[in-house]
Amino acid sequence: MMNDLLQEFRSKQLKEETEKILDSQCPFCSMQCKMQLIESRLGDRISYKVIPAQNPTSEGRLCIKGRNAYEHAVTAERIKTPLLQVNGEFVPISWPDALHVIKEKFTAIQQQKGADAIAVYGGGSLTNEEAYLLGKFARVALQTKNMDYNGRFCMSAAASAANKAFGIDRGLTMPLADIEHAACIILAGTNIAECQPTILPYFTKAKQKGSFIIVIDPRETATARLADLHLKVKPGMDAALVNGLLKILIEERHADLSFINARTKGFEQVRDHVANIELQEIESSTGIPIGQMRQAAAKFGQAKTGMVFTARGVEQQAHGSMTVHNFINLCLVTGKIGRMGCGFGAITGQANGQGGREHGQKADQLPGYRSIENRQHREYIAKVWGVREADIPTKGVSAYELMEKIHNEQISGLFLMGSNPLVSNPNAEFVEQGLKKLEFLVVVDMFVSETAKLADLILPSSSYLEDEGTVTNLEGRVMHRPAARKPPGKSKHDWQILCEVASVFGKAQFFPYQTSEDIFNELRIASRGGIADYYGITYERIRREQGVFWPCPSPDFPGARRLFEDSFAHEDGRAVMVPVENYHPQEETNGDFPLYLTTGRVMSHYLTGVQTRRSQTLALRNTESFVEIHPSTAQKYQIENDALVRISSQRGSIVLRSKFTTKIREDVVFVPIHWGDKQNVNKLVSPNLDPTCKMPGFKMTAVNVSPV
Repeated sequence: MMNDLLQEFRSKQLKEETEKILDSQCPFCSMQCKMQLIESRLGDRISYKVIPAQNPTSEGRLCIKGRNAYEHAVTAERIKTPLLQVNGEFVPISWPDALHVIKEKFTAIQQQKGADAIAVYGGGSLTNEEAYLLGKFARVALQTKNMDYNGRFCMSAAASAANKAFGIDRGLTMPLADIEHAACIILAGTNIAECQPTILPYFTKAKQKGSFIIVIDPRETATARLADLHLKVKPGMDAALVNGLLKILIEERHADLSFINARTKGFEQVRDHVANIELQEIESSTGIPIGQMRQAAAKFGQAKTGMVFTARGVEQQAHGSMTVHNFINLCLVTGKIGRMGCGFGAITGQANGQGGREHGQKADQLPGYRSIENRQHREYIAKVWGVREADIPTKGVSAYELMEKIHNEQISGLFLMGSNPLVSNPNAEFVEQGLKKLEFLVVVDMFVSETAKLADLILPSSSYLEDEGTVTNLEGRVMHRPAARKPPGKSKHDWQILCEVASVFGKAQFFPYQTSEDIFNELRIASRGGIADYYGITYERIRREQGVFWPCPSPDFPGARRLFEDSFAHEDGRAVMVPVENYHPQEETNGDFPLYLTTGRVMSHYLTGVQTRRSQTLALRNTESFVEIHPSTAQKYQIENDALVRISSQRGSIVLRSKFTTKIREDVVFVPIHWGDKQNVNKLVSPNLDPTCKMPGFKMTAVNVSPV
């Protein structure tokens, strides 16, 4: 009996010694699902198990990416020491040597060509603390105006439209919990079933309660299968389609005139604009029958509550900002915003795509969503940072324009953190040519990405399991991500790297932080009084309340779950409607390039795949890229199923394997975005930019296809 008890005790002790529970949060999409990672050790063997954890957003759900995210964090492919490129080979060096090289190279460039000859390029997956610090690093440590980030290609169209319409840009104007109360929902250009799978139950619950769901997408995606009505619009013609819906809504007297008169301006111009549009013209240009337009308008107009959601399908266009504004017009004309079951939502893509664009990574922006061109805003931030207002650089250029400056040799040095522009930028061959012209390229990453292969120096960063900080999810809920493990080898947190580089430039006094919480507390002050006001949010409060919505101007403020209940964020409290043209794609098809190429994601991969392709489980699900093509289109161009196909645009060509589907328009082909090198679809994409927000037209490229 005693031996049995002793054995039981030893077994329990062994288990306690070899099993560790790590609280964490998915590093991928904007849902930011919580999880626990159970790390078990038995001798030299380590195994992992992932358990979903409850939080108000994901409600205990995880998708396949989240369940396998840890694989890229623990892989042997991680960079664990600084790497200097010497004669075409990467050689390990010490941190002091790496910092010395950066100081030497960047100082020489700036002394010869000026401060703005160095650029900084960030990413939408950085924590709020690191996004904030990167902007400060560019403007205080390097004193350059050339600063932007990859979120320019994700949320800029929706952000500019929301700012113009509402006076504030927060992804969703309401909490996700409101979705089930919407009687009619429009999902435009979003495939949430693959991009953000854990959000899908909110919509299925709404459907179960009787909600009528309208999906606008050229493809019959997994999301479109949820729809009661699928409008298979021609790529790039979303704004025109909305004009048709607005015309019907107004003419059929579904406009909420009391809401319009009390809380908006610009309705008369919109009304007069759509009155002059012929529905037959809309039908011809969009490919949507008038009968379907009437059905959609009637369902949305007659519903007592309703919501409109947009994503990259309508935003990644060279007129994406105005297209999104037209979708916002739908909400405003019908009064479906600022109350339960109503609202507009731009579904944020990247992990911290929301917070990343609020605190200073954009060329025209300072923390708190302040304008870098506003004298009062500059003076406030200068006081927080302890610098002179005159020492803060002026407005720089957008992400792709920055690449153009590099190509034109106006920028000679680049500090890149948390991004892979060689794959994610449009006109990727052009971008690669430019990056190769740089005198010195520093890349901060966990892996040797396609861009990092071109680096002169790679600095190893920590993963989501190791890096504490906050992120702001698609609802506008600020969430805390704990650090569960120590960084491997000599890798460091992004914020530590920024502090150490700033120090060698003699700016250590401006970067005195010892923890991520130190940075967040400065961010709170920097954002105070701005559009994105985080002042009332603290680490302790986030932990206690499982996230806090912004704006939150004081510690006793509950956080703004639902925006615009009483007024909008403009000075006069009114939302702004604007008439929108029937935009046509800037790159039209023709005899040489007769098809439209559109791009997007697949469920098992994330962005350029740098992390998910290092996860064995995820990589095995999609080992190569592909092109979706309608069988009738394939027959016309003598293409067989599962065969190699050459896709060409004005900018180049790539070879992919064909995948037949009847769930796509016959004039459209689809390619996912997650692969680089010879499968990089962005080699084909046009560099045409939205004039307002500088978003490239990723979703509309004229191409031809041919068998290999």
